[in-house]
Amino acid sequence: MTYSDPIRKAALAGALALLPAAPLSAHGLTAEAGNALPAFDIVGAQITSEGRIATFTMSTAGMPGVARPEAAGGLAGAPVFSYAWPTTLDPATVGFEAGAGILALVVTIHPDFDDTPLFDEGNTGAIDDDGGIWHSHWVVLGPDDACGAGALKVIDIPDGAAPALPLTWPGLPLLIDSPGWSPVFGDSAVSLRVPFADIGALETAQFDGVTAALRVHANLHAPLLCVTDVFDVASGDLSLPGRVSK
Repeated sequence: MTYSDPIRKAALAGALALLPAAPLSAHGLTAEAGNALPAFDIVGAQITSEGRIATFTMSTAGMPGVARPEAAGGLAGAPVFSYAWPTTLDPATVGFEAGAGILALVVTIHPDFDDTPLFDEGNTGAIDDDGGIWHSHWVVLGPDDACGAGALKVIDIPDGAAPALPLTWPGLPLLIDSPGWSPVFGDSAVSLRVPFADIGALETAQFDGVTAALRVHANLHAPLLCVTDVFDVASGDLSLPGRVSK
């Protein structure tokens, strides 16, 4: 399945609340405060690059990461909170099928399940108890009205399908990658350093900043993971106007 740029933008616009537009600064996007709870109230989003490393940063009106979802008690119906940078990068840039959907980098938390089976983020000696720690993913998003009119989901992998997947795919039937990069939280920003095999892919890329909640399907059926609430959008209209700076 592929999506043209107009369809990608239309899907995003339909899925997420439209807010007053934010100006573009020399370092990305800036936004007015007051649209969400302080921890999710975006006042800036940027991507910078140096060598083969890109740094994704989101600034908030309050301390990011302090608001966490309440556990549901299991995978079914589990809530997810996220800080996300949707981009115009082709999913093939990080190992998914070309044109598979909207590639987004996310920093996320979900206390009911662990989807980073290669990593022990909590340094507990176990690799299956880290969902309640903020961690990172690449995800591929697409529209699905089963999540709500115009809403987005993390794209499902149908039974029997064998799409291209990154080496650190966590084994879920979703277009998701668990690369193990640790987010850094400060008093007013969250950031993530990401290596790229081809940093040149970022030269023409555009991005936005979004804070949102997702939820696992209560019956564990496709769509498995839907975007259910959008807290804030950096640009205000999800036009993905941000540009990478050096």
